[in-house]
Amino acid sequence: MKRFIEELLPIKEISEESAREKNIRHGHISTLHIWWSRKPSIASRATTYSALVPAENIEEKKKFLLKIAKWENSLNKELIEKAREEIKKENGGRVLRVLDPFSGGGSIPLECLRLGLETHAIDYNPVAVLILKCILEYPQKYGRPQKVVEQNGFYKQEKQESPLIKDVQRWGEWVLESAKKEIGRFYPTDEDGSIPVGYLWARTVPCQNPLCGAEIPLIRQFWLAKKEKKKISLYPFVYNKRVEFAIVKKEGNQWKVLESSVEGFEPKVPENFDPEKGTTARAKAVCLVCGSTVEDDDVRRLFREGKASQRMTAVVLSTQKGEGKSYRLATEKDLEFYRLAEEYLEEKRKRLWEEWGIDPVPDEPLRRVPVTFGVINVWVYGMNTWGDLFNSRQKLALITFTEKVRLAYKKMLEEGYDKDYAKAVVSYLGLGVSRVVEYMSNLCVHDNTQERTVHVFSRQALPMVWDYSELNPLSEAVGSWESMVFRRMLLSLSHLTQIPPVEAEE
Repeated sequence: MKRFIEELLPIKEISEESAREKNIRHGHISTLHIWWSRKPSIASRATTYSALVPAENIEEKKKFLLKIAKWENSLNKELIEKAREEIKKENGGRVLRVLDPFSGGGSIPLECLRLGLETHAIDYNPVAVLILKCILEYPQKYGRPQKVVEQNGFYKQEKQESPLIKDVQRWGEWVLESAKKEIGRFYPTDEDGSIPVGYLWARTVPCQNPLCGAEIPLIRQFWLAKKEKKKISLYPFVYNKRVEFAIVKKEGNQWKVLESSVEGFEPKVPENFDPEKGTTARAKAVCLVCGSTVEDDDVRRLFREGKASQRMTAVVLSTQKGEGKSYRLATEKDLEFYRLAEEYLEEKRKRLWEEWGIDPVPDEPLRRVPVTFGVINVWVYGMNTWGDLFNSRQKLALITFTEKVRLAYKKMLEEGYDKDYAKAVVSYLGLGVSRVVEYMSNLCVHDNTQERTVHVFSRQALPMVWDYSELNPLSEAVGSWESMVFRRMLLSLSHLTQIPPVEAEE
């Protein structure tokens, strides 16, 4: 008998659901780790089911297929169990075995597991192997909810709790608190209680006009917040042959100056000021002091010769009161804390190098990256190693999180954790570090419509970024440890641990 997929596959409907899946963040496996070629879970589930059931009662099966394909029904016990029974019945009551030899991001084997197949997944990429373990193996082996009895006064309460989720959360909190104790002083809270969630930087080059030589901040555009009811921008102006900045807010057709970097001087902002027009485009730079242009080849040369620098322009603040983001200009105090972080980085880097036997800051060359990874052109600007993709405070934060994760594993063993189980828990913490790295590069930009730092992989490439956003990883902003581990990762793990187990046959 023909299989359903040979007679009818509602491609249009499946494609629409698969496209919608791209915007799902709560509980989806994509929040564990990026994998470029990961197949949509919905399409994987639909095609697997269609390939294993008979081509009979076509219209009824089509309706059922579209039900189980929806993301909202991923954990619908009644629908999933019905699909499992139908597949098992069609195959003589046997539990089928499936092998995916190039499993990658794990969508196909995960959906095979969901549909009741004895699933085997392999890949030659070690990153894929770790992802597969965290998606397929550990949730089934260690994450099944167990009955827990809690004593609350005179009452006893029974509830279902996953030990794996509990331990990932517990040790994730330990990692965060340990990191805060060590490096929290480099991300100080403002006097009014506002928390810096992002520091905005502009790379700089010297003007090549011999009569000028001013510092040119390379900024693609000046918007800080670009919303219908909230339009805030940096405004550059020249004062004593130096580019200074003000923070301005648009009210009607007028720009109101909120803050100026020159004490006692408030620049006059023309009505036609357009924040979209920055100082650089396609590697060419315009000096705001003398008006001369630095050609793209010269800009690249200046970077390679070490004559480029960077300048902190503004700080993004969160009030923690639901009032949204606010902005202020960077101060000397902000720069001082950054310099202190630079000094501590050298001290910590030397200590970890001696302890680990390798440089904790990755020193592998960028030029050797395979073309299949995507476009990486930053080496033409003198960024030659992976470590060059991070500023000093970012490096400090990332090697600190890495160190704390390693220490968490040691502490688990000291507490008597089974070695394999401890390895499972620390694997999720390792993925947490990897997710934070995506938001902690000097190639991340500030999104002025969402008012947040955007992760580095807007596409499968690492192109040059002129002005970048440095995230505070100890805050609760998107991209922080709090966001990546306690919100996204635990939601995904909760979903995975609720998939019913498959009884493997002898």
